Amino acid sequence: PLAGAAPKWAYFYPFEGGVIDHAAAQSGERGPQGLTLTVAAGRGLATNGLNGPIGGVLSTDLGAWEIKAEPGAALTGVTGDGAIGDGEGAQAGASTTGLSDFAKAALFALLGGLILNLMPCVFPILAMKAASLSRAAHEPAEARRDGLAFLAGVLTAFLLLAGALLALRAGGQVLGWGFQLQSPGVVAALALLMLAVALNLSGVFHVGAGLQGAGHGPLSRLPGAAGAFFTGVLAVIVAAPCTAPFMAFALGAALFMPWPMALAVFLMLGLGLALPYVLISLNPRLLARLPKPGPWMESLRNLLAFPMYGAALWLAWVYGRQTSDALALLFGAGLLLALALWLYGRSQAAASGKGRAAGAAALMALIAALGFGVLAGRAAPAAPDSAGASTHLPSQPWSEQAVKAALAEGRPVLVNFTADWCVTCKVNESTALSSARTAEALEQANAAYLVGDWTRRDDAITAELQRHGRSGVPLYLVYAPGRPEPRILPQLLTEGVVIDALKDAAAR
Repeated sequence: PLAGAAPKWAYFYPFEGGVIDHAAAQSGERGPQGLTLTVAAGRGLATNGLNGPIGGVLSTDLGAWEIKAEPGAALTGVTGDGAIGDGEGAQAGASTTGLSDFAKAALFALLGGLILNLMPCVFPILAMKAASLSRAAHEPAEARRDGLAFLAGVLTAFLLLAGALLALRAGGQVLGWGFQLQSPGVVAALALLMLAVALNLSGVFHVGAGLQGAGHGPLSRLPGAAGAFFTGVLAVIVAAPCTAPFMAFALGAALFMPWPMALAVFLMLGLGLALPYVLISLNPRLLARLPKPGPWMESLRNLLAFPMYGAALWLAWVYGRQTSDALALLFGAGLLLALALWLYGRSQAAASGKGRAAGAAALMALIAALGFGVLAGRAAPAAPDSAGASTHLPSQPWSEQAVKAALAEGRPVLVNFTADWCVTCKVNESTALSSARTAEALEQANAAYLVGDWTRRDDAITAELQRHGRSGVPLYLVYAPGRPEPRILPQLLTEGVVIDALKDAAAR
């Protein structure tokens, strides 16, 4: 049907899953007798080999046809008349399809951002936002300003994070969501930042507005809107290790969209994260129901420091698993930072002469803390065998060869892509993947349990995540012998979901 025709774009959709890599570009050439289309093989084709024809639909700007690709030599007369896939028609076709994908990804990102407010890693920020709302509850204008400033902080942080991710990927780096936490230096810096925030909440030092006035919200001692903006940035930093339902599809799709669409999807995720706080801050009736500010808020502010201390300790643990014998450097940096901030707090409360002396001592301690922090950030990474993600069931490291070997033996395979900095991963491993029933189901199914540790950068794992339309962890796959494509389990696991998937895989 395409003999003598000049299609401007073409795309092949196979009937069977796993035959081609849908994320890879398809290119081709026109010829007097038709066209040639070059596609990337998928895992199913690479695993099982080419045993027969591949059926599917060839879609072009001139129409769509059901075709069957037979193994054999290349056809004649289907090249030589120019490339296809890069004309105006191709761009129009891509934009038509892209608008539908973009709308779905944006909606899922908004829902994922809303659900992100319920994830464990965001709880400290939720408490801080609640305290800030209580402080401004009976000042509607201030509440509106803080709400919009918080939204601006969230969107700015997501925009910077997404821009960095997309720019690095465009430069050839194989990265996914949470890539910044794969760097020990970034993890060390975040641990020190959380410690500084906790010390601020504990009243060790104050930022900006002086010492007087109980009831000032956390970090809102920065001038009004600036404090709310910083809290929004902090919310994104703390939320980075979490992946909520709907986020996986949205962010996975965004990484293959044009830049403007991808950035818009990330901004929708930020909007979902900030939306509950913004809606409450803009509603005077809801604000009026909150308790009036008073001395109780100072106690609440001090109490909220402890989740931030916990976040700093957790990040220090992640750093210790990423590096080799360098945890002492991070502890030294934390100790000197605490000393510097304590001295700074003393300088704020002291008379002018003593205050200058304490301030100078604080500066010296801060410089020493920065020196230790730089050394901690440049620490050598731990050996792969000592930096594996902690799991609760006997496991083997993931690799494509390990999956193929287990399937060749007729065994089902459960794959857990995880990272030590992924809070959702750790919750799932402590519940659904550590129960006696799950262990029994693995044994009964004679299944292999493979763990892909993404705590540090691993290009093979990143490529595997992208192959399944994901941009980050967690990702759980269950392979069944004789079935080329795995079953993808939900991001929030229950032991019932895992057991049912193993039984289904063993029955095939």
